[in-house]
Amino acid sequence: MTPLRLVAGLLGALVVAAPALALPKYRTQAAPQLHLTEGNALWQLDRRVMPCTYCHVDPAGGPGWNPFGQALQRTFAEAAAAGQHLNFPQALSQLLAANTDVDGDSYADALEVFAKTLPGDSQSKPETPVTDLAAAFEQAGGVAQYAPLKKTK
Repeated sequence: MTPLRLVAGLLGALVVAAPALALPKYRTQAAPQLHLTEGNALWQLDRRVMPCTYCHVDPAGGPGWNPFGQALQRTFAEAAAAGQHLNFPQALSQLLAANTDVDGDSYADALEVFAKTLPGDSQSKPETPVTDLAAAFEQAGGVAQYAPLKKTK
């Protein structure tokens, strides 16, 4: 087999396998909204961009929600009880705007997202002191930076 055919075959296999390797829809919405994709052109194939443990207890996802995942579920339920229908980006933005600390580690969930730590895991917390991180967060745009992204045509 020629090197050109080998490369073409490998690229073809990657195209076929890409959907299986790609992130689930809610993660493909949340990762750019939370600015977790910056500097990573292949972010949709990189499960480290937004690991399942962002919301789940199990690193492979599935049943078992950590405190952040449970808070997202409550956000949807409370909106539905109030007669509102939220999509995932709206629920995520609303939860972060609530200024909660669902894992009880003294860092608000939005600060943890900003610091790229896990808001549902009390063992995953920023190394920067809260006041310094909060100042940097506000300077970067505060919680407004996590508003649902506007669709481009």
